[in-house]
Amino acid sequence: MQMTAAVLYEQGLPAPYADSQPLKIEQVALEGPGEGEVLVEVRSAGLCHSDLSQVAGLRKRTLPVVMGHEGAGIVREVGRGVTAFKPGDHVVMTVGSGCGACDYCVNSRPVLCDLVGASRAKGLLMTGARRLARGGMGLFHHSGVSSFAQYAVTVPGTLVKADPAIPFDVAALFGCAVVTGAGCVFNAAKVRPGQSVAVVGLGGVGFNAVMAARIAGASTIVGIDINPSKFALARELGCTHTVSARDDNAVEAVRDLTRGGVDFALEMSGSKPGMATAYAITRKGGEIICVGMGASGDMYPYPHTALVGEEKVIRGSLMGSCVPQRDLPLYMRYYLEGRLPVERLMSGSFGFDDLNLNLDRLEHGEVLRQILRPHG
Repeated sequence: MQMTAAVLYEQGLPAPYADSQPLKIEQVALEGPGEGEVLVEVRSAGLCHSDLSQVAGLRKRTLPVVMGHEGAGIVREVGRGVTAFKPGDHVVMTVGSGCGACDYCVNSRPVLCDLVGASRAKGLLMTGARRLARGGMGLFHHSGVSSFAQYAVTVPGTLVKADPAIPFDVAALFGCAVVTGAGCVFNAAKVRPGQSVAVVGLGGVGFNAVMAARIAGASTIVGIDINPSKFALARELGCTHTVSARDDNAVEAVRDLTRGGVDFALEMSGSKPGMATAYAITRKGGEIICVGMGASGDMYPYPHTALVGEEKVIRGSLMGSCVPQRDLPLYMRYYLEGRLPVERLMSGSFGFDDLNLNLDRLEHGEVLRQILRPHG
């Protein structure tokens, strides 16, 4: 079939992206699903800082690629051997899947699956196939999803059934923002009632971490950001305190609030200043959970003697250390119960024509989560 999609041909084009137009809106060809694959009509797709980092070239991508890594839609066709889904199912599209059979997958760590990691690095589906093309030239799949398109062929592991009561614009956020932010609280930190948490970076992922920390029963939740305009919403969603990262006394303020530091500092930005703050506000024996990614190859300094002497832990959490088929149904239930009001993070929806412009808005910190509607 022919469809509209956003294709990235070159990384590192300069901002403003409304001028350089790194994402080309084009008509591309999509083959139907092969064995072990599923065709999804994409109804909504979230625009994320991860997309921005790919456009900027902070982490290399196999090109040309149809972008988009979180979304929601309707199953329209299933390939031979697919039994978990049927046409008409509402689904969330996520990058947290694994092969289901390797050591990482059987030990509930599918985000570390080598088979999926290798196929995505090559821009292929986990089946080894490539279903996208334009003018006879093959196009690659972004993270096995490619949701910045009207349709996508993917594998069952990237899909989780969604209750039709959840609007597509909301459901799309569960594929990355929710599962990453909530998952780092529930899976990586395993926050217990009465513990203290700081969230460094209040974007879409950070706000989900705030809401999850409240669900987990954290007694103190400190939101830290360079933009104080986010603080009112942060307090509504669960923060007991907010601190400006631009304040020269930010570290001392957090340590004073928490009698020496927090049990868990969740670093969302991937920046070196953010990481330094997260380390400094963590109490002895506490943990720094690193969620945000910087540029590939970046090295982050830390005080090694203090790390040992204070028994702190620095832990990475990719995609919320999630098991999508286990975690996403739970998080969607929290939403339906009103405990995880994800809709509060939506900054509006747009069509393909405004995609590059909204990259600029995201880079400038003007928005939280924007939703592409591929069908208008």
